[in-house]
Parts: sequence; structure tokens; C-alpha cells
Amino acid sequence: MNPIAKFLILSGLVLVGAGLLFLVFDKIPWMGKLPGDIVIKREKFTFYFPLVTCLIISAIISIIFWFLRK
Repeated sequence: MNPIAKFLILSGLVLVGAGLLFLVFDKIPWMGKLPGDIVIKREKFTFYFPLVTCLIISAIISIIFWFLRK
């Protein structure tokens, strides 16, 4: 099989997986509201950066890839 075809198929699967994760994250009440997530609310402005949530997701993905590499 052509390497470009493999890359496109894998990219599509990754995008589908990411979309499914976004659907699941709406069902998890604590996701995005952990201590350490930064929220700044002003009168006409809201800034939200889920720092701890990003770190946890990154750690989980790293562990998954570590197991897949073995």
C-alpha cells in the first residue's frame, strides 16, 4: 500500500477518535473544571485555559503510546 494512503487513513482515524473523545468529554462533569484550570471572567470577556486538564490528557496519551510501542 502507498505510504501516503496509509498516512491519510491513519489521519482520518485519529480525527474520528478525537471527535468521539469530544463527545465523551461533554458527559464527564469534572473534565475542564479541575483545580489548576485557569478561568478569568470580566464584564464582556471570559478567558479559559484548562491547564491541568491538558496535562492529564497529555499524560494519558503518552502512556497509551508507550504501551503501543512495546
